[in-house]
Amino acid sequence: MCRAHASLIMVIHLLQLGRIPYSEGLAVQQRVVAARKAGDIGDTLLLMEHPPVLTLGRNATRANILATDAELARKGVEIHEINRGGDVTYHGPGQLVGYPIFDLRGDLPGKRGPHLGPVDFVRLMEEALILTCKDFGVPAQRICKRTGVWTLAGGSIVEKKIAAIGIHVSQAVTSHGFALNATTDLRDFEWIVPCGITDRTVTSLELEAAGDIEPTVARASDSVARNFGRVFQRQILAVDSLADLLAPAALPIR
Repeated sequence: MCRAHASLIMVIHLLQLGRIPYSEGLAVQQRVVAARKAGDIGDTLLLMEHPPVLTLGRNATRANILATDAELARKGVEIHEINRGGDVTYHGPGQLVGYPIFDLRGDLPGKRGPHLGPVDFVRLMEEALILTCKDFGVPAQRICKRTGVWTLAGGSIVEKKIAAIGIHVSQAVTSHGFALNATTDLRDFEWIVPCGITDRTVTSLELEAAGDIEPTVARASDSVARNFGRVFQRQILAVDSLADLLAPAALPIR
């Protein structure tokens, strides 16, 4: 397909990287952000899984890390200070991490001015994750003034957080994104006060699933990709590698 015709197709490029170190994922993200800012590639969704790591956003306080540095070192847990919004969060095996690299000036649902607002972008991400939870028989929702995706409360049981969200926007291009607990060992969250929230707990698709489909990170990844396409009203165009993504001659740029 020639570049002129390809540019007319509204797509999200999808790169699924499997389990890679956080530092490697961050480096990939930075290269994709630079290419998106330059207009060399279109909007892109990176999906991956990380070994255990704690990340501290711009609003984080070290007091919300409950484990000592020595304890974390013994477990091989890295700590990274990053430029996304939000407080401290955990990434680890069994958790799907997504980095949507989108230009908010593009043709996005709900855009009423020259660009989509960051909060509106987060609401769209939440909707895609809510639909993903539904795919596994897990009713999920938003909670006012609490970014992320939460299970529905039942009886006297309070809502539990199943997906955390924190983004950064520079030159109208987004980075960082979300972490969806698929089969995560939730005991690892005992190392922190997740997102600085003390009155709610975390959960996973594995614990909450009521459907016939057994949650796995791979299945969650495929579901998230489909639902990003639904919510953002785009076709999903998978690429096999970062090299393929950054060789834009054959890829749509919108």
